[in-house]
Amino acid sequence: MERKKITIDDVANALNISKTTVSRAISGKGRISSKTREMVLEFIKENNYKPNPNAKGLAENKTYNIAVVWPADYDFLDLPFFQRCVVGISKITSVHDTDILICMTKGDDIGELKRIVENRKADGVILTRTLVEDPAADYLLSKDFPFVAIGYSDNSRVITVDNNNFEACRELTYIIAMKKTEKIALLGGNPNHFITMQRYRGFLAGLKKAGLKPDERFVSFSVDTERKVSDILDHYIKLGANCVMCMDDMISSMLMRSCKERGIAVPSDIRVASFYDSKLLSSFDPPVTAVNFNDLILDERAAGSLLDMIDGKTVTGEVISDYEIILKGSTK
Repeated sequence: MERKKITIDDVANALNISKTTVSRAISGKGRISSKTREMVLEFIKENNYKPNPNAKGLAENKTYNIAVVWPADYDFLDLPFFQRCVVGISKITSVHDTDILICMTKGDDIGELKRIVENRKADGVILTRTLVEDPAADYLLSKDFPFVAIGYSDNSRVITVDNNNFEACRELTYIIAMKKTEKIALLGGNPNHFITMQRYRGFLAGLKKAGLKPDERFVSFSVDTERKVSDILDHYIKLGANCVMCMDDMISSMLMRSCKERGIAVPSDIRVASFYDSKLLSSFDPPVTAVNFNDLILDERAAGSLLDMIDGKTVTGEVISDYEIILKGSTK
């Protein structure tokens, strides 16, 4: 038979002390003798007392919620990445009795985020994307509201947790260049995304290490449709490119489909490599050379850092170099 749950009133009445004293004993805050605290903790242990989360939140001025911000303009192909974000974050927050609120932003429209902050519906925020022009980060900084960003930022006030995209992309580019591949082209994403610029810098560093000079004719940004990929591929082939590096798995997928539709053989006609691996690339023949990042660790560290920040602890940014370059048939 399930035991009846007791309340903070029951604890106070049973021990003949005030509810405030019980609350202080449970939270560990406020002036109270060690003897009284031990008495309370022993009683609640024996009687299976569990604090009401709403009452606990009111007592500690916390909501026990964090907001996870998703960009509203994400493509459905991006969904697995954001799903992994939530899984990694919830793995940490659940241990701390904290729930997740999903918040959407679109460009300069951060109204949903503002409502959460101004109505005090969350104790902190995790941004899942960092932007060069970043209204969400600017707003949170102006409010002095706890937040951590997944990704890179050149603003020293923004606490970030990021994969070492620069080093990974530098290493992959250098490896490809050493395969007697001198005309290496790039298909890039949105230049307002910091991750795009970090991967681009890594690409340039890889070329430099291999003794190659960058050629702006072989670099394209804002490549976000099948038509753009197809047109740019034609342009690169006419220029004699013998490899195309793609910023992410979505662009790589579009490129591989375009090559197949046009009868362009990979890797004999042109090599293909991706700066980000995912299940999207698993169905292609030949399989695509890519960088594999451990995103789960990234998301867990971001959640842990935010919870520490909310608790008033000093938090610093972190760059995680847990990646693997997987060479496959597309670059043989």
